[in-house]
Amino acid sequence: MKLKKYILLLLLFTTAITFSQINNAKELTIKGTVKTKVKGNPISGVEVSASSGATVYTDVFGSYKIKAVIGDYLLFKSRDIETVEYRIINDEDVDVLVEGLDGDDVGISKSQLHGAYLDSAKQYKKEDIGKSIDYIRISLEQLGKRGNNKERAASFSLLGEIYQYHKQYDLAVDNYNESITTYETLKTKILLGNAYILNKEYKNAEKIFLELKNNKKLSSYQKIQVFEGLGDAYKAMQDAKNAVANYNNGLKVAKKELVSPKITDLNSKIAETYDDVNQTDEAEAYFDSSLESAKSEAPQRSLEIKERAADFYSKNNLYDKEMELRKKSLKEIDLLNNNKRKSATFKTEAIEVPITRQRINYKIANTLIVQDKLDEAIPYLEESISEAASENDLVVQKDATRKLSEVYDDKGDYSKALETYKKYAAVADTLYARKEQEISRAERLSKQIAAKQNRITGLEKDKELSESKYSLAKTKQDLYTTTTKKQQLLIYSLILGMLLFGIAAFFFYRSNRQQKLANNLLALKSLRSQMNPHFIFNALNSVNNYISKSDERSANRFLSEFSTLMRAVLENSEEDFIPLTKELELLELYVKLEHSRFPDKFNYTIETDPSIDVAAFQIPPMLLQPYIENAIWHGLRYKEDLGFLNISLKQKDKEAIEITIEDNGIGRLKSAELKTQNQKKQRSKGMGNIKKRVAILNSMYKDKVTVFVQDLNEDGSGTKVTLTLKKD
Repeated sequence: MKLKKYILLLLLFTTAITFSQINNAKELTIKGTVKTKVKGNPISGVEVSASSGATVYTDVFGSYKIKAVIGDYLLFKSRDIETVEYRIINDEDVDVLVEGLDGDDVGISKSQLHGAYLDSAKQYKKEDIGKSIDYIRISLEQLGKRGNNKERAASFSLLGEIYQYHKQYDLAVDNYNESITTYETLKTKILLGNAYILNKEYKNAEKIFLELKNNKKLSSYQKIQVFEGLGDAYKAMQDAKNAVANYNNGLKVAKKELVSPKITDLNSKIAETYDDVNQTDEAEAYFDSSLESAKSEAPQRSLEIKERAADFYSKNNLYDKEMELRKKSLKEIDLLNNNKRKSATFKTEAIEVPITRQRINYKIANTLIVQDKLDEAIPYLEESISEAASENDLVVQKDATRKLSEVYDDKGDYSKALETYKKYAAVADTLYARKEQEISRAERLSKQIAAKQNRITGLEKDKELSESKYSLAKTKQDLYTTTTKKQQLLIYSLILGMLLFGIAAFFFYRSNRQQKLANNLLALKSLRSQMNPHFIFNALNSVNNYISKSDERSANRFLSEFSTLMRAVLENSEEDFIPLTKELELLELYVKLEHSRFPDKFNYTIETDPSIDVAAFQIPPMLLQPYIENAIWHGLRYKEDLGFLNISLKQKDKEAIEITIEDNGIGRLKSAELKTQNQKKQRSKGMGNIKKRVAILNSMYKDKVTVFVQDLNEDGSGTKVTLTLKKD
């Protein structure tokens, strides 16, 4: 144990020395130009980036000015030149001379026009994916059917970057592969490896990076990227040993070349890998190193690393360290706002959600609640709710409001708990409406992307067909002397045309299938978290009724059981399927609550065949609840005498069970007649959601669930719902 501590101290000491060298480096302003080698013509629009984070572009005179520190790498990138790499060793000007761009042509060349379209695509990359893709299509059309392969590859590589930014990872992979097939570059292969990881194709990513690992043409920065990519792939495959080994290889290069952003990133990733395998001491040491390195970087980067480390401390119950970092993060966000930034929220690849004041306050409150410091947590929750409301952040507002209601409930302040829960229900309803709008927008965007991608695919097929026609025409000219050769040429053309048509049809079918799957997942995410609002508000009214009657004991009991049910529903709302045992527990609690409200209306039983292996089955969460609610509210509640509800489970065959919900209520027809005109105009959100969920799940999981509803008696009284559930 002592040896382990000495190793950790030695690691921190050596890392601190490296960081002190980096932190003591003075920031410099580096100036220079980018020009052609022979005639000295200036090259505008060249991207100049420093490894410490700054990025600028050359002006019409080919000049640039950038902030950097000694040890930084400057990268000069443009569509017209090979990427140039230069390491800063002093404050002298850095002039770059490029060969092969000293043509005598006057006016805009095809290459310049193609580059202009790619620049426009980059400009709209983040804000308008549709326009960005259109400029890529125009760039390909401008090249023509027999254009330059290098420029064509650049178009597909940029298209892959656009799709990757908008999380269309499968399309990003396809276009990177198209680019490499046309003209292979190291940059695009690295991008492809990272896209494979994002698309969860870890073995393909491993293969790409292993091929690159021994490539002698890699620059120092690219070597770091390759080691990091291999580490990411192994980490995703839960191979911690190989992940740490590759991250450390990348870290060695980054320290040697003083590439401070990568030193920070790799220390954090090593820490997270150790945390995954519960080596907490090692993880903490590397997080400390990452925090130290981040001090020399931009405020946003420092803020990101603090939040990643704070999440680690929270997970491992190091609450003092977590609270210290969270409070520093709040101060840094305030500092960014004071510097007149429009917003201090941003996303990174490591942290998918924005870093905002409301989220940090919510996390601080959660930490205090875990430590049973409820009174201290309340102000942080209230501030989080207020800030989220002002920023229109409904997700945080909903979570913080629900958590505040639970805190009041735990403190025994049930009136405030009820009042806060009503606010939570209102926010949740607003969020649901927004999710429906987002689904609609996502569907439209998916169709738009599919149409534009199909058009680009069509251009490539036209190019292939044109090249085939050219080849066939030449063959026809050579073999024109014989009739037999003419006939063969015609047959070959027809076969090739049919083959290309089949390929185009296949790509169109695959694209549509991918979009359908994406739409189904978006729809499920919205529908599965919903519960009939009638039950929620009726249950709250029951609590209010107990309070008005001064029946505090019944109110406490009912509210406690209701809170348990709602917590379980919210916890399961992100899952497509949950264990059947858990679903039965929720149903029993739900029926118990309804029976306590209508004890004189019905009795109930829940029967499970002992031969059923209940643990072997999975079921969509809250699938049965709307049918039971209908039986009680529309069947049993209107009976004059005492009704009966029976829920039974029996084995249908080896792969399926049958769940029956049977009541002797007034029946569906008579219940419909008793509805008011206003009720008839309303549609049951619960039953509508269930039908949609069942339809989507059956399309995705091959008819896993079937539902059949029937009347039991000739006069229409009594209802039986039979649900058949298959194993996975």
